[in-house]
Amino acid sequence: MPKRSPADAVIGHGTDLRGIGRLTVDAITGVTDLVESVHATIVALPSPLGAAVRDPTRGITGLVYRSVRGITRFVGDGLDLALAQFAPLLNRIDSLPQRGAVVSALNGVLGDHLAATDNPLAIDMHLRKDGRPLKLGRKSLAAAYPQATGKVVVLIHGLCMNDLQWNWNGHDHGAALARDAGWTPVYLHYNTGRHISSNGRELSAQLDKLLREWPVPVERFAIVCHSMGGLVARSACHSAQRGKRQWLSRLDSLVFLGTPHHGAPLERAGSWFDMLIALSPYTAPFARLGKIRSAGIQDLRHGNLIEADWRKHGDDGRRDPRTPLPLPESVRSYAIAVSTDKEGASNVGGLAAAERFSGDTLVPVASALGLHPDPALDLRIPKSHRWIGHGLHHLDLLGDAQVYRRIRRWLG
Repeated sequence: MPKRSPADAVIGHGTDLRGIGRLTVDAITGVTDLVESVHATIVALPSPLGAAVRDPTRGITGLVYRSVRGITRFVGDGLDLALAQFAPLLNRIDSLPQRGAVVSALNGVLGDHLAATDNPLAIDMHLRKDGRPLKLGRKSLAAAYPQATGKVVVLIHGLCMNDLQWNWNGHDHGAALARDAGWTPVYLHYNTGRHISSNGRELSAQLDKLLREWPVPVERFAIVCHSMGGLVARSACHSAQRGKRQWLSRLDSLVFLGTPHHGAPLERAGSWFDMLIALSPYTAPFARLGKIRSAGIQDLRHGNLIEADWRKHGDDGRRDPRTPLPLPESVRSYAIAVSTDKEGASNVGGLAAAERFSGDTLVPVASALGLHPDPALDLRIPKSHRWIGHGLHHLDLLGDAQVYRRIRRWLG
């Protein structure tokens, strides 16, 4: 299968059908593997808490399972070939407005698998404007931004989302900063199911080229990031430090909106589910269902930023394996957390005070503010650079007027 071109900006219905077809084939073969594993375990009759049976079934039984997998792949290859012929015609049909949100959510959950199998539904990383990829050449950028200013802000979305969803209930932080403070917004679109470290390396390379080719002299450069986007930005900073990329020396401000700097409890709960269900050989085959969570989601367990972090913990999600990575010293960093509690202080001095607040249903207040009991992991964001919004949920960070006023003040 030929690789997709990076310039392939719009994927239509034909490509969607091919991607869904491949995913269906993967699902059928995966379920077949699961059923065969359960069958083999029952036949072997191990003790209730013994090791799971890993050998496949044999004889006629094994032949049946191999035949199911072989026929499924054969039909899938034929379907993919047929749809390839009709894809150009089907792609002329305008996509539904909800398509981008659905594909982004799918990439969040299965993005690493989609990328590994070269599925057409996998999202390629692009810096974008109005939902279309930017060509990172000086002439192309000048054409895309005929009124470009020297103040560049890159906005990075969170898990299962896309760049167009910065427009939340009619408000877009990037567009508002352009209108009120003369910033030129550039939006990142990326596959949130990939490892954060992989996205960080790729983002670092793209930011280097963006600033080098910007059509006017860059006076200020800032990054505003929501949720997982903040971890991707921090990983990109680390990659830039190691690779001595120039863009990091020009970055003056990082604004984190609900970023799980020290992980998200829901993902840690998922890892406990994996461990408990694997205790018995009769339920162990179903543990693979829990592992359907993408690499990106699993990185949220503790807030992994570099490759060594996720390689170290392996299957043990209880231990925090992270290498402490402080924020860049030359960059002004700011953090906003929100709490479902309707009343409370808008700022807190330490971890104990932050832990008294409810989180935003996804990210605890302390994690969003970078506070940690281990001094090596605490991000040391100054108190004046932290703010808590009350009576809000995680997605309210994208459109709340108080949140925007705080961003504008910090970047003013």
